[in-house]
Amino acid sequence: MDAKLREILTELIDRYPKLIKEQNNIEAGYRLLFDCYQKNAKVLTCGNGGSAADAGHITAELMKGFLCKRSLNKTDTMLFEGEEQLADKLQYGLPAIALSAQSELITAIANDNGAEMVFAQQVFAYGRKNDVLIAISTSGNSLNVVNAVKVAKKIDMKVLALTGAELGIVGRLADVVISAPEYKTFKIQEYHLPLYHALCAMLEAKFFDSNEGE
Repeated sequence: MDAKLREILTELIDRYPKLIKEQNNIEAGYRLLFDCYQKNAKVLTCGNGGSAADAGHITAELMKGFLCKRSLNKTDTMLFEGEEQLADKLQYGLPAIALSAQSELITAIANDNGAEMVFAQQVFAYGRKNDVLIAISTSGNSLNVVNAVKVAKKIDMKVLALTGAELGIVGRLADVVISAPEYKTFKIQEYHLPLYHALCAMLEAKFFDSNEGE
């Protein structure tokens, strides 16, 4: 891990000292996501309630500039000759889809197949080998998240789980699990936000920070 990534991780642990026990898992989660994007694959995210909001938040940080602008390079800027103002506002993104974001699709799946299938169906339809599912469950046992993880594993996707101190089924099935050192839902979620912010910052630094605008 290079100096910039180490700096992001060190700052996270300095601010949240209890996460020192998760340092290896955070690094493993980063590598899982890095490998995904190195292979031109994508990330799917899912969770319920506040974790659904976190799933969308992760997607937003990946799909556009987070801590840097991610400007187009000269080659891609030339594609927009005559539309320079458009090129100036476009940014590079890391492909990600929040499975909790499509209300029409979610309600159709819930009505026809059951609420426990709302994420699993989307994983099966969207998911491909080398993609990563970020599965967020404070209990580790949310049935619709568990089913999504099971489908992801069957179709040769990797799974990064964000859970609480009790890993639950999701944590046991995932390739990498990062557990917040708490048991109450809101306290777990208070750890999840800085955790995924750090992961997104690390990915952005690796893919964009040193090449911006070249």
